[in-house]
Amino acid sequence: MRGWWQEFAGLVLPVDCAGCGAVRVLVCAECRDALSGAGEGPVRPSPRPAGLPVVRAAAVYEGAVRSLLLAHKERGALPLAGVLGAALAVAVAGGAGRGGVSGPGGAGEVALVPVPSARRQVRARGHDPARRIALAAAGRLRRTGVRARVAPVLGLRRAVADQAGLGARQRRENLAGALAVRRGARALLPDGTRIVLVDDLVTTGATLAEAARAVRAAGLVTGPGAALRAAVVAAPADSFRRIERVPRV
Repeated sequence: MRGWWQEFAGLVLPVDCAGCGAVRVLVCAECRDALSGAGEGPVRPSPRPAGLPVVRAAAVYEGAVRSLLLAHKERGALPLAGVLGAALAVAVAGGAGRGGVSGPGGAGEVALVPVPSARRQVRARGHDPARRIALAAAGRLRRTGVRARVAPVLGLRRAVADQAGLGARQRRENLAGALAVRRGARALLPDGTRIVLVDDLVTTGATLAEAARAVRAAGLVTGPGAALRAAVVAAPADSFRRIERVPRV
């Protein structure tokens, strides 16, 4: 059955790996390995925008990872959401033990809050990349015992310019005050819910910082020890923070 399905999929899906071009496979083993989360860790853009929460990324934004993300976002390779969502789930789970996620019996539920795309971008692309990846990630987390779901509570309240080609300061100015929490969000995010902002990519951090501002302004981060966190599929190599390890004696 598996071989039959792969042959059938080859008729309706891209027959070359979206990461490296290997034939007859949507994502080859090597490119899938690049998204395995083996290099998952905390990232911090420099300069760090004010209000940016702790961010974790599953992979470095280069090579095959970059190609896979662009194929999903810009070229409509929708089946890639599965492998990208699995990588995002690793980044979300990377905060476990630090208030990141909860497993069976843990306090509260994990709500993945995707950064919204502008309506014109959704129309042009035919889908909302961050939301699609978030749905795949939530499914993967639930299969590991984490009570996770997607809560699309953020929306744009004014038009913003295309971020491509803008520097860090320009991006912050472009996005300042642009996001807001939709009416009825509190019903979707009751007290005790652990909120994780999610996106496919972080570069300057301006988008996640603005999303964090909107969530905090709406009073959605509440409760003892509550902390807002973020997770992405990929980030530039130079934004991964080096963690000093204490040598064993």
